[in-house]
Formats: sequence, C-alpha cells, structure tokens
Amino acid sequence: MAIAGWLSVSAGPASADELRMMTGPQGGVWVPLGGQIKDLIEKALPGTKVSNSPGAGIANIRGIQEGKADIGFGNTITTADAVLGTGEAPLDKKHDKVCNVATLYPQFFQVVVTADSGIKSVADVKGKGLATQVKGNTGELVARHVLKAVGLSYADVKVGFTNSYTDSVEQVKDGRMQMFTLGTGIPASSVMDLASARDVKVLDIGGLLSEIQKINPAYKVVTIPKGTYPKQDADVNTLGWYTHVVAACSLADDVVYKMTSVLMPGKEAMSAIYKDLAKLTPQIMAGEIGVPFHKGAARWYKEQGITVK
Repeated sequence: MAIAGWLSVSAGPASADELRMMTGPQGGVWVPLGGQIKDLIEKALPGTKVSNSPGAGIANIRGIQEGKADIGFGNTITTADAVLGTGEAPLDKKHDKVCNVATLYPQFFQVVVTADSGIKSVADVKGKGLATQVKGNTGELVARHVLKAVGLSYADVKVGFTNSYTDSVEQVKDGRMQMFTLGTGIPASSVMDLASARDVKVLDIGGLLSEIQKINPAYKVVTIPKGTYPKQDADVNTLGWYTHVVAACSLADDVVYKMTSVLMPGKEAMSAIYKDLAKLTPQIMAGEIGVPFHKGAARWYKEQGITVK
C-alpha cells in the first residue's frame, strides 16, 4: 500500500527541482506524514521543492499514471489491481507508469457507530446514515465491499460522500449519519474527535474476511487493541492492508534512490506522527506486493542485501 501524492497536481512531468506529491484526506495520517516526507526529501535533495496536495489511494495512483503527480501514498489492496488492470473501474485498465518505492505500515478499516444508534453489526445500517469518502478514495471502495459482504449496497442506506474525514465526523456529530467508515492508521484523529463529542463504538468485522476475500484476496484481518479509543474495552478485529509509497516509473533513478534512502534515517521523525513507523525496517520496506519496484529504489535495497523485482 503506497504513499500517495508527493507533488502538485498540474499536468506534465516535474522538473528535476520540483516534485509533486499526493497525500490523503484531511483528518487522516497521510497529510502530516506527507509533510514529514517532504522535509526529508528536500533535505536529501538540496534545491528540490516538493509540493504536497490532498489525495486518496486510488486517486494518487491515477494521478501518477496521468502525469499529474510524481510520488504518492498508495494502498496495497488497490495498487496491485491498478498496475495489473484487474480491479474495479477505474482500476480495470493497466496503470503501467506506477512503480513501488517502499511499504510503510498497516492500515485499518474502521467502522464507527454512535453508541445510541442501535447498530451492532454492519447489516444493521440498512435504512440508516452511512458517511464515507468520495469515489477515488480506497476507504470508499472498502465500504462498498463491506456492504456487499453482508448483502447490502448504497441503495440500502442513506449514504453521505465527503472529501475529508473531518466532514464525515461533522455529519455524525449533527445526527445526519449513524455510521462512519474510514481506512487509516490508529488511533485516527478524526475518530478521537468524534469520540470527544459522542459516545462511539468501533464494530468488529473480522468475521467478514472470507466473504471479503472473494472480492479481493489481498485483505487481511488486523486488530485494533483495546484502549485505542475511549471506552473501547476489548480488542476489535477489522480489515487491513498496507500503506506504501509509489512513484512515477519515469522519475530519475537517482532521485528515487535518495528518496528511498531517507526513510530509514527519518523513521524517528515519522514515528512521532504515526508510532508504528518506529518498527520500520528495510525488510518491511521491500515487501513484495505485486507492484514492480522503481530501479532507483531497487538499487538502495540491493545495498541493504535485499533483492527486489
């Protein structure tokens, strides 16, 4: 799963001293993490300016394919589908200009409901309000998959599409929506914000794995430890994947080599934004996800004694 969006969104390739990076929705981890990576790159490449813009997993991959971005965050469950052209539209056409750089950390799909909503399982949202992200966001795609796994679709709920997690939270706070879904790290600042205003519960959806894997076998079960959120007194199993960094395959090898090389030295600073990044190793970064590595990144891994494809 990849880092979406490191550069501005104007069309055309970036110059040697300009990189366009796409990150994620406001209220998620990718925006501040993208800012930290921007600083690391600019220090490693003096004279280079990285311009960050909001994005989302699918949108970032499309941005790179269409020449609107040079770097970005991605999600493993959708990037591989895009590269192969085996995913749902718009990922049903090969995205052959996107290369892998590094896997970073696991993502958690979080299904949050208000305590007074009466919702005890995903199926219970039928006829009620569901806040999710706009199409082009991996979290929205996963929301559709989860609904399908319990025999529902958007036609069965009152769905609200938003451009940011912050907007989704506001819809739940004011009672328009009873369920909020998002895919990001834990604890999510947007969920903490909602929990400060309303009593909430994170649903355990680990039992849907077998049905979900019929849609995309890359899904896995991950655990949100008890105490992650206020009044969460038990572990919660949910669906997961990985965030990774991607880059345009046409980006200069030396540039991508230096970008890759700054991630390990920068993990302490990055872990201040998301603590799981303290566990980052070259082996995690080089994980095989079905997306070809950029030649510049492969060169750095080779120096670490790791061969990648």
